Amino acid sequence: MQIKHMLNEVVRERREIMKKLFSMILIAAMSLSLLTGCGGNEGDGGTTGTGTSNAGTSDAGTSNAGTSDGGSTSNAGTSNAGGSSEVWKIGGIGPTTGGASVYGIAVQNGIQIAVDEINAAGGINGVQIEYKFEDDEHNEEKGVNAYNALKDWGMNILIGNVTSAPCVAVAAETAKDNMYQLTPSASSPDCAKNANVFQVCFSDPNQGIGSAQYIGGNALASKIAVIYNSSDVYSSGIYERFKSEAANQSFEIVAETSFTDDSNSDFTVQLQQAKDAGAELVFLPIYAKEAALILTQADAMGYQPMFFGCDGLDGVLAIEGFNTDLAEGVVLLTPFVADAEDEKTQAFVSTYVERYGEIPNQFAADAYDAVYVIKAAIEQSGAAPADGVSGICDKLSVAMTQITIDGLTGSGMTWVETGEVSKDPRAMVIENGVYTNFQ
Repeated sequence: MQIKHMLNEVVRERREIMKKLFSMILIAAMSLSLLTGCGGNEGDGGTTGTGTSNAGTSDAGTSNAGTSDGGSTSNAGTSNAGGSSEVWKIGGIGPTTGGASVYGIAVQNGIQIAVDEINAAGGINGVQIEYKFEDDEHNEEKGVNAYNALKDWGMNILIGNVTSAPCVAVAAETAKDNMYQLTPSASSPDCAKNANVFQVCFSDPNQGIGSAQYIGGNALASKIAVIYNSSDVYSSGIYERFKSEAANQSFEIVAETSFTDDSNSDFTVQLQQAKDAGAELVFLPIYAKEAALILTQADAMGYQPMFFGCDGLDGVLAIEGFNTDLAEGVVLLTPFVADAEDEKTQAFVSTYVERYGEIPNQFAADAYDAVYVIKAAIEQSGAAPADGVSGICDKLSVAMTQITIDGLTGSGMTWVETGEVSKDPRAMVIENGVYTNFQ
């Protein structure tokens, strides 16, 4: 409730600031028109993108992060002071438009906050960061196009992709280039099958196994139904490992139904099968957009089981047009909760709310951690931009197995050569419109 109050106050204050700012801009524009008359200024405006910085500030106007206009966004966070040619050029890729945009925008914003903090503190080993984010619309081909655009920009480190299918496609390209790639949230094992790719999030097998163990270990239900997306590598990957681990647990899977990306609007058949089978809990290893529809349709048919999901459900409260009251009691395994009382989380949430006007989800936190993981790996390895893309990748890949990170999404995080992260998940429940610790 304190976070909700904070959000309302920030929104009210920002409206007042924008009113005053608009008046000042209008006066300035009128004054300028009197001074310049009809003269043109077409050649004197070249101060876009990476040339300016308000590093470490909480003024949302210093960044284009959080926009959803479908184009690329240049969020420098650095002035490259002193004219040095050395700079870390970190690119990001994820969906800022389309059905998965809630995840991509969160990642874009989380990276920006971390970049600004690090630049304000002097950069990484004294080298500043430039940052640019490209939209992939949760599409493989557009993900590769975004990667190529960032290469043309001069990227030497990639944070991305946000979702699994585009990440697998882009990982094939980064392997060819030996480009270091760290995905904050793409959880398919196929994303990290190459030696240059690492994950901040849990892998799909770990999420499926962990969910089954948590449900069984805490005796949440004896009869379980599963609704998953058979055309999505993230969803089907979690489902397969959940089903396998369920054989070792005390509950029974009484209904297993699926859908595809081409049939993801009407879930009444799947819900009716779950209801008829007497399922007390419905496991949803899917993304938030479809989950919001399932919760809405279950309510309409009077079916009220417990709903349990993984990190893909994080963001359901931000789905446009969704009645968030229907998410009350939904449980999910996620490494981050916005109302945690530790100082690091509170500072991040406060900055995020102030900049972007909403409470951050786990994807934003994973992305924020990703930047600090890169910082630690650079410091451990002694890598420098002068090493070039391949040299940087070789050094960071070795350093990843040597560092330990205390972040927003886990304490004592470590990595193995296969790219997987080791950290403990936490179960969260939605109560009064916010995520809180469950049991």
